Formats: sequence, C-alpha cells, structure tokens
Amino acid sequence: MPQLPGTDLTVSDLCLGGNVFGWTADEATSHAVLDRFVDAVPGTQSPFVDTAEMYGDGRSEQILGGWMAERGLRDRMVVATKASPGRKEHPLSSREVKAAAERSLRNLRTDRIDLYYAHYDDATTPLEETLTAFDELVREGKVRHVAASNYSPARLTEALETSERLGLARYVALQPHYNLVERPAYEDGLRDVVAANGLGCLPYFALAKGFLTGKYRAGERVDSPRAQGAQAYVGERGDRVLAALAEVASAHGVSQAAVALRWLADQPTVTAPIASGRDVDQVADLLPMQDLVLTDDERAALTASAG
Repeated sequence: MPQLPGTDLTVSDLCLGGNVFGWTADEATSHAVLDRFVDAVPGTQSPFVDTAEMYGDGRSEQILGGWMAERGLRDRMVVATKASPGRKEHPLSSREVKAAAERSLRNLRTDRIDLYYAHYDDATTPLEETLTAFDELVREGKVRHVAASNYSPARLTEALETSERLGLARYVALQPHYNLVERPAYEDGLRDVVAANGLGCLPYFALAKGFLTGKYRAGERVDSPRAQGAQAYVGERGDRVLAALAEVASAHGVSQAAVALRWLADQPTVTAPIASGRDVDQVADLLPMQDLVLTDDERAALTASAG
C-alpha cells in the first residue's frame, strides 16, 4: 500500500487527476469518473485525487467538492490541491497563499486539505514568507501536509533547509513532470533530492499527455485537446516505446496505459503517478495498474526502449 512518506496518508496506487473536471469532462461525467475510480480502490487505501485552484478557474475543485458532499465520502478520500499562479503578481506571498487556501476549502466544501502544493515556484516571494504561510495553515488545521510542484533541485533543497532552520512544516512530496519518455529532468537531479530528504514523488503527465496510451502515431489524427502535446513524442524513439508497451500489455491482458503507469509507480521514490480520464472508459483503462505486477525483465525492457 503506498504510504506518503512523512505522513499517515495511505493512498491509492493511482492518483486520479482532476484537471479534466469541468474542462473535457462535464459535471455528470466527472461524477461518473469519480464513482468508477473509488469503486476500484481497495478498502485498505484512500482514493487519492489531485486538483488545483487554477483548473477551470476553480471549477474542478467545485465539481470534486460537490461529488464528495453528495456521496458523503470526504473522510475516505485524500484530496490534494494547489496554490496556483493565475494572474497573481506574487502567487506564493502570505496573503495570496492564505486567500487561495480559503477559496479551495470553499470550493471543495471541506474543512481541511490533505496535501497542499505550491503549484509553481515563485521567485518574487522569499521562501521564508511562503513556508511560514503554509506552516500557519497546518497549525490552524486547514491543511494537513504541504508539498511542492515544479521546483528545481536547488530551490527544493533551499525550501527544505529553510523549513528545518525555522522549525516550519516541511514539504513532504514533490509533483514533477516525469514519465517513461520524460526522464532526465527528474532522474538527473530532483530524484536525488527527493530520496535524500525522504519525500514522496507524485508525477504528473504520467502518460506523456496521452502518448503512452498508444493512440498517437505518425499520420494519425486524434480528437483531443492534448493531441498537439502528445505529437512531440511521435517518431522512432516513440515507436520503440510503444512497441515495448504493447508487448508487455499483451502478455498481461491490460492496456498500454496501465503498463506505463505501473512502470512509473515502480520507479525509486515514486509514491503514486497522477493520470486522468475524460470518461469512464478512459479511467477503466488505467485501473488495472493497481494489481499489475511487472517482472524485472519487463521493467528493464521498458526502460531500455526509451533509451
């Protein structure tokens, strides 16, 4: 069972991304997606959902909050959201962090956020100010744990050292861009910081904007708002990766998406990958990753395919 290091949060193997709620999935579809996801999570785990104040300008949080209230499931869930830049001049200033948290609490219709991220680093605000604001939210019981997203190795290290020096709540996790075809940015620097400091890693774009599902290939058009981003991986290297995924998926009778997610979940320091689906069928393709067991040879073949 995945345990978020430094916390008492036992989370699901897959973290469901809420970025599609109110964007490519309307409210009814989003509720159906959440129902399907929660039904598939073992009772020993807490269904883990990730959102942010900037997703749909708060609409994603509102849809998730409404669903939790209707189903009476808040206490079973682990909910992560983020203080996002938006159009703020100093997005991680004390005033903005506290205002963002209050908005998210209202949107989510809850009295606490389980994991609250700094969505992007803010070089215009001293780390001491940001971390003190996060610490006050933790002390007030409005936030259980704090985390970072899109930080460089140097800034993440500085933030952790600052928290230690000032006796403030420290980041317990990092949310980086990391997947089978996007590895150096995490593996060549951030991973060492995460490992050395006992943090959890919760990668976003775990399916490379949909490319690792196998539906994006040269000469094929896919009706998706992510299509342009996924096209960046189309080519000889991408073909090798998709071929390796297809072989492993066929051997286990699961989707390529499930294999890609399991590979990521099995990487050192990774707690749970984040992936989303805009309808129930897409989410159903992801869920087998929870029970999938890859052999060492399969993992090695997948790693080698990405070169």
